[in-house]
Amino acid sequence: MPKSKQYPFYLGGVAAAMAASITHPLDLTKVRMQASGDPSMLHSLQSTLRTAGVGGLWDGISATLLRQMTYSLVRFAAYEDLKRRFTPTDAAAPSTSQLALAGALSGAMGGMAGNPADVILVRMQGDLARPVGQRYGYANCFDGLVKIVRDEGPKALARGWGPNVIRASLMNASQLGSYDVFKGMLLGAGMKDDVRCHSIASFAAGTVATTVCSPADVIKSRIMNASGSTNPLTAITSALATEGPRFVFRGWLPAWVRLQPTTVLTFVFLERLRAAVDTARGEP
Repeated sequence: MPKSKQYPFYLGGVAAAMAASITHPLDLTKVRMQASGDPSMLHSLQSTLRTAGVGGLWDGISATLLRQMTYSLVRFAAYEDLKRRFTPTDAAAPSTSQLALAGALSGAMGGMAGNPADVILVRMQGDLARPVGQRYGYANCFDGLVKIVRDEGPKALARGWGPNVIRASLMNASQLGSYDVFKGMLLGAGMKDDVRCHSIASFAAGTVATTVCSPADVIKSRIMNASGSTNPLTAITSALATEGPRFVFRGWLPAWVRLQPTTVLTFVFLERLRAAVDTARGEP
């Protein structure tokens, strides 16, 4: 895999926002399973349709777009920058360890940048799973931002930042890093650098990322959805006592089902956006 070209920093955020707009209902189902304890993906979908109709499947879409244009924009931009910094100018490509390190560091940066949007997103998506009197009722992401700062103080926007940063670091290392590794393997095996190659590499990356990130994702969702004071240790202890160790993989299937198309669409869109930039530059 040749050393990557430089592209506009915002392409990753735009590609991720495009993908997330399509797959939002699956992300909504995953969060509601993790936060409310719904027994299955189908049960969670039925509950949403019964209480809010088809439109309810896009609850929190404004927060999703805000999250992608903070979290994903930063993680993709930082990842590409760190890959260039970690790789000597005369090297053909970064090593697997360099990709993993670049992914982990850029993921942590993205997790911190996107934490406020993530808090709002988790609350908006999980609202209908809460008792009527305990719902947040945010009209959109900006309404949620104002109400959180007003009612709970600015510090509330950092709720769950620890597990969120850990999860983002794991996600980036296992998703972006493994995508580059799988893509390099496919190109090395003689496959063309086309949509088929991008789809296979991103599918493999999505499976790796789902499994690696599940524990941190579950804990993050429960902390962010809580209205009172809590912390990772309390959340873990309580879940272990009531649900056993398997709770860390609760929602794995909807997470995988959601992350696979999101990962594939994100990388396919990103590669197409890069191709469009190349065309505009007059490059092959």
